[in-house]
Amino acid sequence: MNENQQSRINDVLFYIHQDISRDLNARDLAKVASYSEQHFHRTFKSVVGESVHQYIRRIRMEYAANQFMFDPQSPIVDIVNKSGFSSASSFNRAFKDTFNMSPREWRKHERQTADKPYLKDREIARAYQQIASVKLPMPNIVEVPTRMAAYVRHTGYNRSISNAWLLLKAWAMTEGRDFSVQYGLHHSNPAWIELAQCRYVACIEIDKPVSMRGVVNQFTIPGGLHAVFRLQGTYGELLPKLSAILEEWLPKSGFKLRSTPAYAHYHKNHFIDENEEFELDFYLPIGFF
Repeated sequence: MNENQQSRINDVLFYIHQDISRDLNARDLAKVASYSEQHFHRTFKSVVGESVHQYIRRIRMEYAANQFMFDPQSPIVDIVNKSGFSSASSFNRAFKDTFNMSPREWRKHERQTADKPYLKDREIARAYQQIASVKLPMPNIVEVPTRMAAYVRHTGYNRSISNAWLLLKAWAMTEGRDFSVQYGLHHSNPAWIELAQCRYVACIEIDKPVSMRGVVNQFTIPGGLHAVFRLQGTYGELLPKLSAILEEWLPKSGFKLRSTPAYAHYHKNHFIDENEEFELDFYLPIGFF
């Protein structure tokens, strides 16, 4: 894999995540990457580690699982449409293949008391127990602007994320860029996605485009209505706090979770802080419909 391939596939990933409900056929995605369709399929799998069809189905299923859990009042057909499926039967088959239960069974399943994949990590499990009785902060509901960012993608939610941040920091130093405004995009819900499979994006805000794109690329972090939570703590405590926001605050809030990724604006970044402490604003994308 070379940097040109990485850059082109990054453009495709950005296009996919802008709106997962639209028709995401390989022919159009190949055009985004400026590849022939056959070459696009090979390159996407080489860069991402799974086929484009598998990737799209997985992120749609993860989004649907969130909606079923945190928006219990919406009809299943509405979530089917928002997830990019035109057929309820094909959606149900895909969902059952992914989660080993039907959407109706998933909705009845008590995820709050079920084993969460991140609890296999002893450090996070210990933090989960320690903060179980801590009251969540109330969020501010704000309309936020889009943000132009340089970024590095990372698979796996653990301390290895620091490698993405160190790479981005070295790039910023070489380019003479400001490294102080840092965002972390959370594409996956680690309450039911294995930590090794969680998708994370390390970003810094930029004021002018990236001239030479490769491992470091650029995109726009979507704006819109967000619930913003101020959180602080040490490594291991963040994921349980994020789960509590989704499982406790969101279902009672009257809002619906939008399909754009949630993200953290770090004031202190635990992945590169010497004491592994974090202080951040967590931006949860919300809407009314």
